[in-house]
Amino acid sequence: MHPKTPLLLLLFFAAGEAAGTSLTATPTKLTQSDQEIKIRWSDLPSPDGLDHVAIYSPPSSSDRDFLGYIFLNGSASWRSGRGELTLPRLPNLRAPYQFRLFRWPAKEYSYHHVDHDGNPLPHGRHRVALSGEVAFAGSAARPEQVHLAFADRADEMRVMFVCADAVKRAVRYGLEKEEEKGWTEVGTEVRTYEQKHMCDAPANDSVGWRHPGFVFDGLMNGLEPGRRYFYKVGSDPGGWSETYSFISRDSEANETIAFLFGDMGTYVPYNTYIRTQDESLSTVKWILRDIEAVGDKPAFISHIGDISYARGYAWVWDHFFSQIEPIAANTPYHVCIGNHEYDWPSQPWKPSWSTYGKDGGGECGIPYSVKFRMPGNSVLPTGNGAPDTRNLYYSFDSGVVHFVYMSTETNFVQGSDQHNFLKADLEKVNRSRTPFVVFQGHRPMYTSSNEARDFAMRQQMIQHLELLLVMYNVTLALWGHVHRYERFCPMKNSQCLNTSSSFIYPGAPVHVVIGMAGQDWQPIWQPRRDHPDVPIFPQPGISMYRGGEFGYTKLVATREKLTLMYVGNHDGQVHDMVEIFSGQTSTEASATEAVNQTKLGSGTSAKLKISPLYLEIGGSVMLALLLGFALGFLLRKKREAAQWTPVKNEES
Repeated sequence: MHPKTPLLLLLFFAAGEAAGTSLTATPTKLTQSDQEIKIRWSDLPSPDGLDHVAIYSPPSSSDRDFLGYIFLNGSASWRSGRGELTLPRLPNLRAPYQFRLFRWPAKEYSYHHVDHDGNPLPHGRHRVALSGEVAFAGSAARPEQVHLAFADRADEMRVMFVCADAVKRAVRYGLEKEEEKGWTEVGTEVRTYEQKHMCDAPANDSVGWRHPGFVFDGLMNGLEPGRRYFYKVGSDPGGWSETYSFISRDSEANETIAFLFGDMGTYVPYNTYIRTQDESLSTVKWILRDIEAVGDKPAFISHIGDISYARGYAWVWDHFFSQIEPIAANTPYHVCIGNHEYDWPSQPWKPSWSTYGKDGGGECGIPYSVKFRMPGNSVLPTGNGAPDTRNLYYSFDSGVVHFVYMSTETNFVQGSDQHNFLKADLEKVNRSRTPFVVFQGHRPMYTSSNEARDFAMRQQMIQHLELLLVMYNVTLALWGHVHRYERFCPMKNSQCLNTSSSFIYPGAPVHVVIGMAGQDWQPIWQPRRDHPDVPIFPQPGISMYRGGEFGYTKLVATREKLTLMYVGNHDGQVHDMVEIFSGQTSTEASATEAVNQTKLGSGTSAKLKISPLYLEIGGSVMLALLLGFALGFLLRKKREAAQWTPVKNEES
C-alpha cells in the first residue's frame, strides 16, 4: 500500500465522496408557484436515527454554517437506506440552496453546542453526500417580501420590498386593475446594511449572517380616500411583482377596523438554532380570512413587538416576510420595537433598573429599522456607526381612532424625547374627529404573569406613563411581551374603575396584553398572597379575562363605540370582548343603546344625559323601547356567552 493511502482515504470521506450514496433535490429551478422541494436519497449503508440532511444557502457556506436540518427518520422508509422528505417552499434568499447528508453518531452529542432549547446541534463533520443546487428560476432581481404601511399623509401609502441588487426600481399604481388604464409610476429609495453593522453574535458571525438584499421604499401619493388601488413593484429589466391591491385611508371615515397582536414570530419548516413559531401560520390564516370578509373597507394590521424572532439569524427575516406577504401586501402592516429586535449589551439607554440584555441576538434594531418604515421620524443612533434605529414612536389617525405607538426599549421617562413626543401627541388629539385613542407598546404596564424580571420596568412605566394615559383619556392600552391574552379593567393607580365588559369610558384606559400570536413559551401566572396553593393561581380582581390560547384581536370602532374582540386560533371564534362607549352618540338609537349598556355594566361613573324635551315627547314610547331593548340585549348576551369556548381561566 502506498504510504499516502490512509491520508487520501481520509480526505476522500471528509470531502463528502461516500461511495454509492446519492442525494437529490427537485425541482432544481423554483418558480413562484412551486410549493415544495423533494429531497431523495438512496444507498445509505447502516442508516441511523440521527442521520440528517442539512440546508445551506449560499452553496459556498461551510458545513458548520447550515440554515437548518431535517432528520432522515421523518421518512417511513429510512431504515432501508433510501427515502424521501418534503420541504415546503423556501423563501428566496437571493442565492441558490444546497442540501448535504450527514451522519451524526450519538456518542458525538455535545452539550457545548446547543440550540435555543438546550438540545445538541449537529456539528457538520461526517458528510456523506450532497445535492445539486436549487435556484429560483428567472431573474434573481425580481421583487420579494412586499408589504405596505401608512405614511405621514392620509393620501399616501408606502410599499417596501426586497431585491437582490440595488438597480433602480419603481412602483406603478392606479384605480383600474389593468395597468394601461392611467396608472401612475413613482420611484423608490433603497437601503441595506452590512455584517459589520451588527452589534453582537450570532448576527455578526458567519453562522447567523446572510446578506439581506436591498430594501426598496416607494411612496404612492395623491390617493383618493377609501378607494381600492391596484399596484405592482419592480422594473422592466429585473421583472415585476404580481399585481396587489389595497384600500386607501379615509380620514373622514366613521368606522375603524384593525387586527392587533404581539409576539407572532415565524414558521420555519426545519430544525434550526432557535425556537421558531409554528402557530404564527394559524394567526396569518385567520387574519387573512377576516380581511377578506371586510371587503372594500379600510383596515390595517398592528404587530406590537417581537416581530420575526430572528434573534441574529438573518434568513429568518426572509421567512417572516414571505409568510406575511399574503396579508401585508394588501393591508398596511404596522409595528413597534420589542426586546427581540433591539436588546444588546451596550445599547445607548441602559438605566439601573433595566432588564435589557442579548434578546436581539446582536441585531441592535438594525434589520427592524431598515426593513420597516413607519410614519414619523423617531431616530436613535446605535453608537457604533451602524444605521440609526428607527420606528420607535409615532402616531396616526385611522377613521375614528387615534393610534399611538411607543418604544419600551428606549428612554421613555419624563423629560426624554419619547416622553415629550407622547405628551405633545396626546395633547393635540382631535376628540371630535377621533373620539377613541389606542396606545401601544411592547412590554406591559399591567400583567398578572409571573414575569419577575420586568417588575421594575412595570413600576417605571406606571410612574412615567400612566399619568399621560389617564390625563389624556386614552381608551385602550395594548401590550405584548407576555405570551398570553389578558384583559384588565380600566386602570388608574393600580385601581379598577369598572368591572363590566360594556361601559361608557370611565376616565382611564382598559389595559390588554395581546402577546399570544405565535410564540409558544408561556410564563405561569403570578401567585396570589391569599392563594398559596401552587401551582393554581386564580385571577386577581383587576384581571377580567385571561387565556392561554393563541390568537389575535380585532378592533372595530364607530363614533359611538369601540369593540375589541379576542379571536382564538384553535377555532377562529371570539372568546372575549370589551365594548367602550365614547358618549358621543349621534342618534337617538345609539343614545338608547349607550344608556342600556351603562345600566348593564357595574361600577361605571359615567352618565348619559337625555334632554327633558325628549322625555316629554316620547316618555311612554321610550320606556317600552328601553325595556324591550334591555331584555333583547340580555338574551343576546346569554346566547353569545353559551357559544363561546372557555379558555384557560386558571393555570393548573
